[in-house]
Amino acid sequence: MSNAEDRYGSLSITLHWLMLLLIAAVYACIELRVNFPRGSDPREALKTWHFMLGLGVLLLACVRLVVLLRGTTPRIRPEPGVMSRRLARIGHIALYALMLGMPVAGWLILSAEGDPIPFFGIELPPLIGPNEALAERIEDIHKTAGTVGYWLIGLHAAAALYHHYIRRDNTLTRMLPALRGRA
Repeated sequence: MSNAEDRYGSLSITLHWLMLLLIAAVYACIELRVNFPRGSDPREALKTWHFMLGLGVLLLACVRLVVLLRGTTPRIRPEPGVMSRRLARIGHIALYALMLGMPVAGWLILSAEGDPIPFFGIELPPLIGPNEALAERIEDIHKTAGTVGYWLIGLHAAAALYHHYIRRDNTLTRMLPALRGRA
């Protein structure tokens, strides 16, 4: 369960890959909605799932932060240079800002629009009162951050592949599930 010196523990690995699936589902819901006419049941269902899964990202990101802050980070071998470590830190901070900020922004948008905030059978309280102008401004930020998110996720994956295939270090393998028969 806990992290070892050279690899992440099963809890960290599970949370990482579950977050990937959850974020992919959030993006898929909002991208697929355009295939249906405005106001149609499928489009509204995809938007609702986008909201609920987005709030799931917020919840899971909070759990990940607790696990991250309570655990140790496995070493990368061979150790990367200072610039590589700084870029990785900036990238991880940006990803956590995305995982925390985007769902909060979505919650604020729904609140400012005066819409219900659904979360798997319960309705969450609004964070702010109705304010259509504010909702539009936050929605613009939310959309831009969503585009930035595509780039951040792509760069994160590209960096892992760079470390694995070019640098040939253990950056990627630290986060892969252990294969049977392998420690």
